[in-house]
Order: sequence, then structure tokens, then C-alpha cells
Amino acid sequence: MAKSHHDLQLFLGLLALASSLAIATDPTQLQDFCVADNTSNIFVNGFACKDPNLVNENDFLFTGLNQPGNTANQLGSKVTPVFVTQLPGLNTLGISLARIDFAPYGLNPPHTHPRASEILVVIQGTLAVGFVASNNPDNKLFTKVLNEGDVFVFPQGLIHFQLNTGNTNAVAISGLSSQNPGVITIANAVFGSNPPISPYILEKAFQLDQKTVDILQAKFWMNNN
Repeated sequence: MAKSHHDLQLFLGLLALASSLAIATDPTQLQDFCVADNTSNIFVNGFACKDPNLVNENDFLFTGLNQPGNTANQLGSKVTPVFVTQLPGLNTLGISLARIDFAPYGLNPPHTHPRASEILVVIQGTLAVGFVASNNPDNKLFTKVLNEGDVFVFPQGLIHFQLNTGNTNAVAISGLSSQNPGVITIANAVFGSNPPISPYILEKAFQLDQKTVDILQAKFWMNNN
């Protein structure tokens, strides 16, 4: 009887784990809409709902995505996000998008979206894109050169990048599977963290000498979002 009880507990534990993994994404809405109330002081997983009686059409509208982003920076790229913080009507809907502008040879540097997969379509120009698989299987690089109208998918959480390979401007639109996908730019996070990661850790991890680590940590790591 004790063994049977233990087996039941094990089964229920595994079932709970499987269920939690199955819903490990943005929560599904339980009403027609839940417009984000950015003025609320209530802390929830996401954003509190605005009073439905105060919601209007403008809560579901974002304008200006036809305007090019300013790429006059050291990366030569600019991301214009349309996430829940810019478009409150996205709250609980599990989607968002972004416009990415590239100067000639501009780069959207290696980064991850911890909460979303990304699908990208090239509107103008030519982009070299890629993502790196996890440690198993052996950090394989998947890369492709995209032309206008081409579409590429970046799986959730994997490091990826986009590079304008042409001498003219390029534009892409990305759709993301979260209202708030998050962005972790690898170089910024590793060498520009606040407070800084111990140089000893970075020396060991990247097989660098202390002088090189000091130089990298002293750099200005810009955010193109």
C-alpha cells in the first residue's frame, strides 16, 4: 500500500511538472481584452487590466512604424519595439512585433529573447542572419542570407543576430510570441553588467587576460532598442 501511495505521489508530481511546462508562455486572456494599465501600482505577472469602461480604440493603436529608426550609432541599427509597454492592448494576447532598421553594414548584435520565438521578414535590402543552438548539440550555427520577402524563424531563447550585408539601408519586421519578449544583448550583459562581473570570472570563461577584460568592461555598450 505504501509503495502504491508513493507511486501515486510520483505520478502527480510528474503530471504537475508537465502541466507547468505546457503553459510556460504568456497567460491566455480570460475575457475579450485586458488592456494594460501602466499607471497601476499592483504587481502581477504582466500588467493589471485597465477598467474596461475606460478602454477606447487608442488602447489598441500604435502609429509611426512607417518611420525609419535612427541608425546613427556605433552598431548602425535601431529596433523600434511594439511591445505591451508601447501598445497596452497587447496585454495577455501573447504577441508583439518590432521594426528593425539597418544602416549599410549595420548590425543587430547577438542577443536573445528569453520569453519569445521570433519570425522575421525582410522588407528592404539583404540581411545575413543566424542563431546558435544550445550546448547540446554542440552550439551549431544556423545561418542564411535573406533577400526582400524572405522569412526566417529564431527559436525562443537562442542567441541570434542580423547583419546588413549591403551598402544601402535595410529594413525588417519581426513578430514575437510574447507581449513582452525581453531582450538580452550578449556583449552588454557580459561586459557591461551593473555591477560588473568579476574580471577573474570573465578571464576564465573567455580565456582572456586581465588587460583585455578591463578594456572590454570599460567600453560603452549601447542598447539599440
